[in-house]
Amino acid sequence: MSRNRLGSLGSLSEICPVRLVCSTWRAVSHSELLWQNLTRRIWNIRHLLHNTWHEEYIYRHRTANNFQLGRYEYTSLPFVPSYRNNNNDGLLCRRLALSNNHLAAGFSDGSVHLFHLPSRIQLATFYPEHRDRFGRFACAISGIILSDAQLVFATLDGDIHLVIINGVNPLRRVHLGDVVNDGALVDFSGCNQWWVGLYAGVPDRAFHVWNSETEELIFVGGSLTDPEAVMGWHMLNELTNFIGRVRVTSHESAVACTNVRVMVFDLRNVGIILGEEDIHRGINIGSFDANRDESMLIMDMRGVARVRRVTTLEEVCRFTVRATQRGILGSINGGYALMCVGGVIRVWEMVHGEYLYSFRERIGECNAIVSNERHVAACSASATIHIWDFGAN
Repeated sequence: MSRNRLGSLGSLSEICPVRLVCSTWRAVSHSELLWQNLTRRIWNIRHLLHNTWHEEYIYRHRTANNFQLGRYEYTSLPFVPSYRNNNNDGLLCRRLALSNNHLAAGFSDGSVHLFHLPSRIQLATFYPEHRDRFGRFACAISGIILSDAQLVFATLDGDIHLVIINGVNPLRRVHLGDVVNDGALVDFSGCNQWWVGLYAGVPDRAFHVWNSETEELIFVGGSLTDPEAVMGWHMLNELTNFIGRVRVTSHESAVACTNVRVMVFDLRNVGIILGEEDIHRGINIGSFDANRDESMLIMDMRGVARVRRVTTLEEVCRFTVRATQRGILGSINGGYALMCVGGVIRVWEMVHGEYLYSFRERIGECNAIVSNERHVAACSASATIHIWDFGAN
């Protein structure tokens, strides 16, 4: 049964009238195991945000229904930009990341701003530790991994920093980048088990994989970005277009792309390629994304977007984006694909590729976009952070 079909079920009393529900079904409806299994199967949720799994299921169902119908609350987050490096290039948002209760925004000056979503309050601003750097954009943020417990972020020259949210220990550098021998760290992603960096600039060192629990580097290799080596070096002094992206799924695999190729590799047996394909029409890297449920979004240069299964590269559905403008950015959550084109965010469902609606707000040129099951966040060229909340109150 598909996610959308299962997600349309609210409770047993919504499926049929109460008078027709037999006593056995009434008894089953009080089973926490039932609601736990349904919630895990539909939304891949492992931890409770509410008191019971029944409450969790109802909340997730109502939130998904809000996403389907386009019911949300919009706000923008006020914050004071830092302009720390004074390189007169303006402040460009490079990455956004969401957890259940937090949003992190990383910028070209190396700053990472952390917000508390329920209160819309900015909690802190973090900067990479000072050191001599190779290139004026060497400290630009290239990736953020965020949970409600900790924040991990990486810079273009390969440094990785970690801080415990609401903890007493300060920000610390857990990996010192070596841009001369590794190249530029052009993207960085991960989960509670793995961190994966995508590099460009040095042959056969495209991927770096860390055990996130021990912070140990366990693999270096791969040639995916070898053709983009020169572009990798240029990024240290000029923030050009995207070179590549990497995403980590919940099944211990990672998927990465450049503008011509997509590759899937195993994280349990690091270095084992599970699948790869050349995309002859090219890939719009800014629109590439993958979720924890083994789905990924690839749009070619003609504006045809395809949702594929990560493990097999099998196509699930496709839809067409009116890609008449450059700078298209994309994001997916468990059931929906979002594309920002010309300052307008449009939504498609990912079972049949049906177009659903556009957000009412026009945000102008967009530099970054991210989504999860409840929130969508985007940052415009004016360094304004926009939030759309689909949560069931």
